[in-house]
Amino acid sequence: MKILVGIKRVVDYNVRVRVLPDGSGVDTDGVKMSVNPFDEIALEEALRLREAGKAEEVVVVSIGSDAAQQQLRTGLAMGADRAILVNTDQPLQPLSVARVFHALIEREAPGLVLLGKQAIDDDNSQTAQMLSALWGRPQATFASKLELDGETAAVTREVDAGLETIEIDLPAVVSVDLRLNEPRFVKLPDIMKAKRKPLDVIALDDLGGHAGVAPEAGHHAPPAPRGGGVMVGDTAALVAELRGTAGPPPAPSGRRRRAAGS
Repeated sequence: MKILVGIKRVVDYNVRVRVLPDGSGVDTDGVKMSVNPFDEIALEEALRLREAGKAEEVVVVSIGSDAAQQQLRTGLAMGADRAILVNTDQPLQPLSVARVFHALIEREAPGLVLLGKQAIDDDNSQTAQMLSALWGRPQATFASKLELDGETAAVTREVDAGLETIEIDLPAVVSVDLRLNEPRFVKLPDIMKAKRKPLDVIALDDLGGHAGVAPEAGHHAPPAPRGGGVMVGDTAALVAELRGTAGPPPAPSGRRRRAAGS
């Protein structure tokens, strides 16, 4: 079985994002760029499935400019067999991204597509669901555990009420959550080997894709600065400060129960 894994080039999560002085966007000049953390977890899971004998090939895919080759090489250094870059300088919305992946699925015929549940730059969390609808295959989102058994997969999902486990038929789309695994550390010899692994570049137009209509952000601004804290000397001063901030406590309602013996 072949596993297709999508990865996205984003500003590293350890970097403090800065807004350009004119408010036109985010300053990326000289900023460290990395693989989206959720996508890195998806790739790690694909590699573990291959090492367990559940898959024969892992292919990493990214959509973006030539600069995204750096993140694809990172995926190859982690252990992916080959990489595909869908080259475009235009920003794509989730539906356009899903259409690109659908076109690649028709070329590659994977048995499983693994994606991060969302990207940390736009937090849309939509691509996996849209891809499942376009492909006409089952989906399992927010996966914290994944087990393959022949033509089916058991997926434990993180939902509002806790955890739920579902079984889906393969091929399928699975989006992964943070607690699925811990990505491996890339070693220098693996980085050197990754330079010799195949990386195919495909123009977006060759896949029949298009950027679509992207929403325009009129202005970017950093979050408002937090106010300074207040030091208090004891609990009574803390309670007084909280009451001054939150207003007076609500009046008691109903009769108070008398203590036994009173």
